[in-house]
Amino acid sequence: MQQNDSREGLRRPAEQALMLHDLLKLTNRLMAPFSTYLADRYEISLNEFRLLMMIGRLGATASHEVAEMTGVNVMSVSRAVSTLERAGRINVVPDPTNRRRKSLTLTAEGRRLYEIMRPQTDRVAEYLFSELSDGDLAALERILARLIDTLEARDSQGHSLFLERTRPVEEK
Repeated sequence: MQQNDSREGLRRPAEQALMLHDLLKLTNRLMAPFSTYLADRYEISLNEFRLLMMIGRLGATASHEVAEMTGVNVMSVSRAVSTLERAGRINVVPDPTNRRRKSLTLTAEGRRLYEIMRPQTDRVAEYLFSELSDGDLAALERILARLIDTLEARDSQGHSLFLERTRPVEEK
């Protein structure tokens, strides 16, 4: 009985893999409104959309900050920044106090798109969470924070524990 109690809450790897696939399915399903209603209509990629929405919320930020907040890798953020800037949707301005930092802000066109797309994002969130109680939402918020913390954990040298511990066996 004691052994069962200590293992309670632990799941077998096959069950964990199924949950991972469910999370991936959830992510794919969440992209459907973006793909259906926004991507082609406004000629914007998913990463560009994510950056535009984050800059719109923050007012001004830097590429590395957006990468950290969204979990999008720095190279993808860089490409999205270049495309958004060429399209006249964001301004990229060197920070006078830090030559290495460039401030990202929305242009008038970027602000217009942000105001058009923000309600769509709100509708997706409202629909997704509409069947959850306040307790469920609080639990989900705690679980998401814990999962993100796990994925973002670093060792003493600053290496990603997630990437180190999920490296394929043949590459070790």
